[in-house]
Amino acid sequence: MPKGFPTSFQPAIALARAFVKQHAMTTLPWHTKLVLALLAFLPAFFLVSALGTKIGLWGWQIGLLALTMGGGVILLGITALAALVSLIIALRAKPRRNPVLAAAIVGLLVPGAIFVMFMAAGVKAGENPIHDISTDTGNPPAFSDETLAAREAAGANPLADYQTPLGEIEIYQQGIAPELAVKSHAQIITARKDRPAPLPLGGASKAQGVAAVAAAMSKMGLKDIRTDAEGGRVEGVDETFWFGFRDDVVARVGDQQIDFRSVSRVGQSDLGANTARIEELRKETEALLGSASR
Repeated sequence: MPKGFPTSFQPAIALARAFVKQHAMTTLPWHTKLVLALLAFLPAFFLVSALGTKIGLWGWQIGLLALTMGGGVILLGITALAALVSLIIALRAKPRRNPVLAAAIVGLLVPGAIFVMFMAAGVKAGENPIHDISTDTGNPPAFSDETLAAREAAGANPLADYQTPLGEIEIYQQGIAPELAVKSHAQIITARKDRPAPLPLGGASKAQGVAAVAAAMSKMGLKDIRTDAEGGRVEGVDETFWFGFRDDVVARVGDQQIDFRSVSRVGQSDLGANTARIEELRKETEALLGSASR
């Protein structure tokens, strides 16, 4: 889900508060009370679905797929239907009551806005079919044994070979489009218009590159940052706020350039998050290295 998705509920919360403050609930018709109750329940439902996943009450399949994308869509439909019925009743009532009309309209707009966000996420998923992105598609940076062990313990997706067609990788074998099934990670990344590029070290030393990457990761809020100065490897873990999804990030600092890799632990599509993360990490690292990297 988008990081700021709870802001979609602000109109609903504000409206509910206004009604509580300005209108006694006993003066409102039953259909308006129902719409307000559903609007108040929406944010609680989605927040519990997300945070329950983060703290480990249930797996991401339940929190994201079953609750958010499954039950959430049903709840949005019920809210929109109740608001539509309320709007029809309010329009036919004599005299018309503006607060009742406003509640019905907001009851339609809030689910509509969230539906649009879900649709936009679906489009992004289609544009970003994989969850493993690297600046070097021929020899992507390798993770340390510690990171590999952490991924295995968390039940993460196995790391894919960049030259293997998606159709031959287990997690992509169901429901994948035929035109994608024959393409490898390397081909998909190479064809991207926003393909992330390595960062030239320029006049900076390898040690300076390692230090800059580690500092950039820390600035971005990554956790569990580990450095291997001799091997030229820096690793970190990025975690989303709401669902607590974890993505593993590694940078390989060579003599001439820095290559980056970001891999999600769960799911198929990363909705473009790994590409955006690499771009941000590259920019922050370049800024810390200063003119030496140019």
